[in-house]
Amino acid sequence: MNVELSILLTAASVAIGCSLVGTLLVLRRMSLISDAISHSVLLGIVLAFLATRDLNSPWLLVGAAAVGVLTVVLIQLLLGTRRLREDSAIGLVFPLLFSIGVILITRMAGDVHLDTDAVLLGELGFAWMDTASVLGMDLPRSFIVSSAVLLANLLFVTLCYKELKLSIFDAGLAASLGFSPLLLHYLLVSLVSVTAVASFDAVGSILMVALMIAPPSAAWLLSRSLAQMLGWSALLATVSAVGGYYLAVRIDSNIAGCIAAACGICFLVCWLLAPERGLVSRWMQQAEQRLLFPAQMLAVHIANHEGRPEEPVECNTENIAEHMHWQEQFAREVIGYAQRHRMLREQDSILRLTEEGRGIAEKLMLHG
Repeated sequence: MNVELSILLTAASVAIGCSLVGTLLVLRRMSLISDAISHSVLLGIVLAFLATRDLNSPWLLVGAAAVGVLTVVLIQLLLGTRRLREDSAIGLVFPLLFSIGVILITRMAGDVHLDTDAVLLGELGFAWMDTASVLGMDLPRSFIVSSAVLLANLLFVTLCYKELKLSIFDAGLAASLGFSPLLLHYLLVSLVSVTAVASFDAVGSILMVALMIAPPSAAWLLSRSLAQMLGWSALLATVSAVGGYYLAVRIDSNIAGCIAAACGICFLVCWLLAPERGLVSRWMQQAEQRLLFPAQMLAVHIANHEGRPEEPVECNTENIAEHMHWQEQFAREVIGYAQRHRMLREQDSILRLTEEGRGIAEKLMLHG
């Protein structure tokens, strides 16, 4: 497998795996938890390494998952005192656990490749150098690990889809139906912890957090259901991974940093241009909204004069601005709005109500 394909496959597998659990975190309003876990699991990795003295031991994943769960438990205990807000509790717990991990690395594991720079930044550019044989093919070890984690995350989402949907949108109903939102919560936290460890060697914790939060946040702007959000999140994460790699090649920069930047760019584009929830769409909706009341008043004006001798003058498009005391430009905008929303039509320069427009005018006059 060539170098470029190795890097792209590793980046894509990490991106999709992070985006799946990240979608659930975003929907459960637990985005900050990903940052806390991405730092605190370092303690679990160090403790497992000190016990096994093997950087490839599966016990590193177990230790990381355990400390990830411990992080959430400690945060919940602090929140249970009702003296701290969630952000304060997170800010107290993860620096403590992360700093203990850093101290242990410095004091007891300084002679091995387990440094904080690698954990924070990662380096996808070296993924192709560490390979293992699978079915006769030499594949990057980080790709194998991240693919296994991606499969685990996908199985979790698929098998627990209904339960996750209920626990996210109606935890009370989920509990009454016999589901355990708390169990799902800790399963999710465990998967986030394992995903974090699987991502460290390849992309580092900073990019891992970006992949867990940015694509799902962008996907939320484009989606109307959980299934759509999961699909969009995976797609945007993949686009960010591939686009970020080629950006890094183009400007000769760190791959993980460029992928994180691509995640931000994807979110920015969706934030601006999403069809219903995007900023531009909201601006257009607000601009349209300011024309709603004048259009309704115009419908009432036409209803008051239709079928009467003065209709050709009062309802003439050339005279509307004068009769309604509007500027000419504003009058044209209101008429255009009313026509787009099928409130009126123009016939021989005379504005006439549609059935829908007449219904609106009659309702307003009845309650006016």
